[in-house]
Amino acid sequence: MRKRLGMITPSSNSVLEPATCAMLHGVDGVNAHFSRFRVTEIALDAAALSQFDASVMLPAADLLADAKVDAIAWNGTSASWLGIGRDRSLCEAITARANVPATTSTLACIDAARALRAKCVGLVSPYTDDVQRRIADVWAEEGIAPHAERHLGLRDNFSFGEVAPATIADMIRAVAAEGADAVVILCTNLDGAALAASLERDLDIAVLDSVAVTLWRSLSLAGGDIAALAPWGRIFQTSAMMK
Repeated sequence: MRKRLGMITPSSNSVLEPATCAMLHGVDGVNAHFSRFRVTEIALDAAALSQFDASVMLPAADLLADAKVDAIAWNGTSASWLGIGRDRSLCEAITARANVPATTSTLACIDAARALRAKCVGLVSPYTDDVQRRIADVWAEEGIAPHAERHLGLRDNFSFGEVAPATIADMIRAVAAEGADAVVILCTNLDGAALAASLERDLDIAVLDSVAVTLWRSLSLAGGDIAALAPWGRIFQTSAMMK
């Protein structure tokens, strides 16, 4: 049966749609559908944080529900600095309104790190110093204290999508050199999905791109065959045991 995946998307994100469609190219019976709401910057001030209020995110989920999707994902990592409870509450609200399972990029990344039994998780992001420090605290509260990290100090969300893949690869290599056995590319507007499989082979670590992992988790929730995406990295060879 055809699976339809609904993705709630930040308005200034230019990476996650083409990356998701590239991963699904040639995979029979799975389509991704996207609904945007306004996000332009990532920071800890009140204006930036208010972008992620559920009152502006849930209407995007409602529009996806009109397409009879089988699962809905908030394809963004905001709970990594707002607190994981925000995403859990959002997923509950989406499921109550749309009657389909829901996930988010942050929850999916945490699920993936646990599914792979990663011991030393590194984080790679485009974010500013204070956002990255907050992310480390939030992840530590989930029992995944970052072992190493690299970040770019950027605030403008559109600029994240302009970061060269070579820069992202260098950051991953640097974190791996510090002993990480899994590296999370924590941003759905960093163009890292196509890097994962080759870096996994070169470095013998797991590389968990946020866009790829969101697809992994949402396809699992929809009852699809994640093994069809195995060429895109180790996570697609791993059962999403959390239902």
